[in-house]
Amino acid sequence: MKINISSVHFKADQKLEDFIKEKVNKLASTYEDIIGGEITLRLDNSSNMENKITEIRLKVPGNDLFAKKQCKSFEEATDVALKALRKQLNRHKEKIRP
Repeated sequence: MKINISSVHFKADQKLEDFIKEKVNKLASTYEDIIGGEITLRLDNSSNMENKITEIRLKVPGNDLFAKKQCKSFEEATDVALKALRKQLNRHKEKIRP
């Protein structure tokens, strides 16, 4: 599975990218239908502490699944987004395989 990670207006360190790839690969090992993923990391310009945004788009046959979460850290935002995608994948699986 191919995973693209892009960071907007900052350079993501290798540790963060490895963390994200590990989490997405773990999800992909559970759901074999996933073709690829695009992850976008962005800093919000607000004075709010929760200014880290993670957007994850998973490519699956038929549709793309998308989750966007904003938290205090990119790791937390990634975990919350993947949790939402796990629910979407379950619903997607139920539609395809009744």
